[in-house]
Amino acid sequence: MSTAQHRDGGCLCGAVRFSATLEHTAYGICHCKMCQRWAGGIFAAITVPKANLAWQGSEHIARIQSSDWAERGWCTQCGSGLFYRVTRNGPNDGEWEIPVGLFDNSDDLTLEREIFIDRKPNSYTICGHHQTLTEAEVIALYGSTSEGA
Repeated sequence: MSTAQHRDGGCLCGAVRFSATLEHTAYGICHCKMCQRWAGGIFAAITVPKANLAWQGSEHIARIQSSDWAERGWCTQCGSGLFYRVTRNGPNDGEWEIPVGLFDNSDDLTLEREIFIDRKPNSYTICGHHQTLTEAEVIALYGSTSEGA
């Protein structure tokens, strides 16, 4: 069921803003080591198709090719992590993973799944009923490893 809706958001300092059309309101959490280091903990993000996102202040966006299939971006003014984006040709090419906390309004977004659940530190637990995938299951599904996620 499509619940397409418009949402705006931006970085901590406001130098970078975005407008997104969400095709769904479910988000995921990644526990791979790269995401832990990138986000300083869990990486909670929602998928936005490449055509559904417009940036303002893009001159303040820095990027790093963090693996052979994805890049990450951040605001050069305040350091806020802005996205994880698939760069490899394939069905997910160009999709943006936008951190849930960047949206001006993140109400009514729901947790759909956790990936790399076997890489999650044992110091916390995410409550609720949702899908969980191990590293092996993620690799089988997407062909991605935790070392370059």
